[in-house]
Amino acid sequence: MSDADFAHTDRAEKNRRDKAVTLARYAWNRGISGAELLAMSEETRRRLARAADAHPPRTMETWELAARLMDEKTEWARQHPGHPSATPTDADERIMWVKPPLRSWLE
Repeated sequence: MSDADFAHTDRAEKNRRDKAVTLARYAWNRGISGAELLAMSEETRRRLARAADAHPPRTMETWELAARLMDEKTEWARQHPGHPSATPTDADERIMWVKPPLRSWLE
């Protein structure tokens, strides 16, 4: 009997990274931060994955990788503000995924 860990083979790591890149690209282009991605409910993340034409990841490992990639892209965008790829392409869709905090009627 083998104790192989199929979730951490080279192929699984490549597939995880490919999916994380797809998810990160979709979320970043909507102006979502890595922290906001990780703070989303599991159901919202599943909907986001489907919207990105990806099967929802089974573990948080892929989401965490996507969040790191998004943070790297955000830092790159700060360093290259004039580059066409430094601006999210669909930031107007952010509200679909990240709701603004509710303001109290007392404010």
